Amino acid sequence: MRIALENVSKGDALPELSLAFETGTATVVGVETAGRPTVLGLVASGRMRPDSGSVRVDGAVAYGTIRTAIALVDAPTVSEPSAEITLAGVTAEELMFAGLPASPWAVMRTLRTLGFDDHAKHAMGDLPPAVRIRVLAELALLRPGVRGVVLTSPDRHGGTPDDWAELARELAERDLAVLVIVGHAFATAAAFATAAIEEKQS
Repeated sequence: MRIALENVSKGDALPELSLAFETGTATVVGVETAGRPTVLGLVASGRMRPDSGSVRVDGAVAYGTIRTAIALVDAPTVSEPSAEITLAGVTAEELMFAGLPASPWAVMRTLRTLGFDDHAKHAMGDLPPAVRIRVLAELALLRPGVRGVVLTSPDRHGGTPDDWAELARELAERDLAVLVIVGHAFATAAAFATAAIEEKQS
């Protein structure tokens, strides 16, 4: 699967840019300003149509297909969980979105399988950055039909680029299409070179 954004723009929030991400590859794009990563994430995941340009999946314009196939992870003001809600609470919501049992037992089983049961009672705002982005990505992948992820502004939580560079590489190795949207400074960090992640700048 290949998602291609061709000369897309969205008013002042997103100047024209082109990029692509595909199955088995982790692609990084550097953008600036507070709202731009979220707008780009919405466009890249088929949840917002650009004012100009096109978004194609395997050469076809099919926004419904893209929305189903691409999970938008932790996008500010859109898909980020409240800082006060516990990881167990977020997990229950994600299980419901995935059409899976969401009982307390199911929640703990899921977190245990993912290796995050020790954090079940922790508020999302208190999770270490590496744990937060990894668990949210893994929970998003439980939804039927998801074949790729857009990780939106993981750098805003602190930590090091290695935290999410390694996650992006691992997800790509699982034959997922991965797009990471970060600030320019983080997009050019040495961690991405050592993780063999393709970098694009806008």
